[in-house]
Amino acid sequence: MGPDHRDLLAENPDPRVRELVSHVLTPELLDRVRSRAPAYDERNEFCHEDLAELIEAGYLRALVPEELGGLGWDLPDLVAGQRLLAAHAPATALAVNMHHVWVSAARQMVARGHSEFRQVLEEAAAEEIFAFGISEPGNDAVLFDSGTEARVAEDGSVSFTGIKIFTTLAPVWTRLGLFGRDVDGGETPLIFGFLEREADGWRSLDDWDTLGMRATQSHTTVLEGARVPAGRIVRRLPAAPNRDPLVFAIFSSFLGLLAAVYTGIGDRALELAVAHAGSRTARTTGQPLSTDPDIRYRLAEARLHQLVLDAQLRGVIEDIETGADHGELWFPRLVTLRTSATRTARDVVDTALQVSGGGQYRRLSELSRLYRDVLAGVHHPSDDESAHRTLATSLLGPLEG
Repeated sequence: MGPDHRDLLAENPDPRVRELVSHVLTPELLDRVRSRAPAYDERNEFCHEDLAELIEAGYLRALVPEELGGLGWDLPDLVAGQRLLAAHAPATALAVNMHHVWVSAARQMVARGHSEFRQVLEEAAAEEIFAFGISEPGNDAVLFDSGTEARVAEDGSVSFTGIKIFTTLAPVWTRLGLFGRDVDGGETPLIFGFLEREADGWRSLDDWDTLGMRATQSHTTVLEGARVPAGRIVRRLPAAPNRDPLVFAIFSSFLGLLAAVYTGIGDRALELAVAHAGSRTARTTGQPLSTDPDIRYRLAEARLHQLVLDAQLRGVIEDIETGADHGELWFPRLVTLRTSATRTARDVVDTALQVSGGGQYRRLSELSRLYRDVLAGVHHPSDDESAHRTLATSLLGPLEG
């Protein structure tokens, strides 16, 4: 049914990337992942079997340097892998994305000389699973402020009290990267650290019953004095927009890898649309619908947008990896990539449904599931309004007052 695993990878022009990714994400592994996706969605269940296979394959330590026990991939390698994984099981790809975001951010920070983040790379190599405890209800400042209270003890440990939403990997994480605002204030009140699952003072609400991306099991996490030892506190920042390297490392990793997942959804939707158009026959002409000029135009338009996104994704990710200096234009570029990826994915899935016939509207069809999964894109930071504020500021300057 349309291009297979090798054909999707063949679109990557770098033979090194193709070899690395296919060695870990083998066709057999990906077939099993795809076969399990419908049941995870139907049962609203975490993708335990997928995660176990990906850990065994070494995929969760892909970005860890070889000298620390990882696979030694770079960010373009991982983006290719996430795009391919998302084409087989979007929710599984989005789930492991959050682990990869922390490893990617830590990799950037260590490369810049911030050795306190080395523990993330070492623990990822030891198969610890990192989750993203950043999002909070009503916090549109994202990384620039927090509604979670942080209390610093005399020994340097920090206790966090607050609510974190969309905690992907909730059933399995062993390390939760989080932040909060120091109740005592100061010039750098935002405190970042990594909570161990064995710690007291937190609980996970079993509240993930959503339209799509169900296998991520992104429960709400309630922090009630959850203590992070001093050695696991990694950064303090001001509570305001700033260009700290950690802010860039998290934003660039999060938005780049998120774009990879949604690009992969578009890849699969177009793949299915081509297959359905070729397998259906018009009763009026007796010809395959793949010869219908309207359908050909729609699919060509979808392909056009996918190829534009492909070029954008590769370019931005390569610039992140090589440390290109875009100065003040970095954040506009990153939010544009995220917005383009989620918009394009929605448009391509919509086109696929239009050309594939009413049978794909059934709840258990793969396109129906992709349609529900792709809608999650509207809720990821930076959302559409935030992206436009960033772009408007870059063009017109900040609003006064």
